[in-house]
Amino acid sequence: MLRIGELSRRLGVSDHVLRAWESRYGLLQPGRSAGGFRLYSEADALRVRRMQAHLARGLSAAEAAREVLGEDSGARGDSGVRVRAYPDQAAGRDRIPSNAHELSRALRRALDTFDEPGAQAVLDRLVSDLSVPAMLREVVLPYLAELGDRWVQGTASIAQEHFASNVIRGRLAGLARGWGNGHGPRALLACPPGEMHDLALMVFGIVLNRTGWRIDYLGANTPVEELTRTVEASQPDLVVLAAARTPAFEGLAAQLTELARRAPLALAGAGATPQLAAAVQARLLGGDPVTAAENVGWPR
Repeated sequence: MLRIGELSRRLGVSDHVLRAWESRYGLLQPGRSAGGFRLYSEADALRVRRMQAHLARGLSAAEAAREVLGEDSGARGDSGVRVRAYPDQAAGRDRIPSNAHELSRALRRALDTFDEPGAQAVLDRLVSDLSVPAMLREVVLPYLAELGDRWVQGTASIAQEHFASNVIRGRLAGLARGWGNGHGPRALLACPPGEMHDLALMVFGIVLNRTGWRIDYLGANTPVEELTRTVEASQPDLVVLAAARTPAFEGLAAQLTELARRAPLALAGAGATPQLAAAVQARLLGGDPVTAAENVGWPR
């Protein structure tokens, strides 16, 4: 029997999210110590692991909880513990909660005022309410785009941009943990030389991994020569090169053409153009990073 802090540490899920899953969905069924503390069993831990697996498949938190508790009910042969009913759950719809916009505003307030604990609490709430792709598409990517616009306009300071980017990078890194495991096709992700903004590429990799791909991530400012050597060593099924600005690809056409001969190549981001993709015989990935990842498919 474990206290919630130890359960959180073992499973890599914050205690805030665990409490939310317990109160909203009845996922955890703790006992009580003599002193009145909640104690969680191995059965609770197994339900959380199954919840994580369903979330990784792209289910919303409500749907994932229904699946887990339904599995428990089926194993017992009775109705068992049921998820608490909410209107959207009863209708079977994976809709964005009405408070998502409020949480987006709360995230901005926390990050703008350098409130790291507050920002983490909002992110925890988003993870508990939304599937990972929905959270990234509906909240994280719009926030990053809006932050970039404010920085260009001079209404967000360099300190605010750096602080917010680092908080979000830390959360994305947690979602990316273990993305190289498995037996699916392998994708190699990088940004070209001079491109320092790689958060959108991280989002792409997180969602692509949830469709079954393994991810090798080189990140920002990667020399094409290093990328080519890595392709030779790892033999990926797909290479994705992403940039937010067109100048990042300038002068690279010959190297990208050669790279495309060694492995399937895709270009992504606002800096990638149809003309460049056609010229180097690469695939152009359009749309936001979440949609682009969902549309990649598997190699033939």
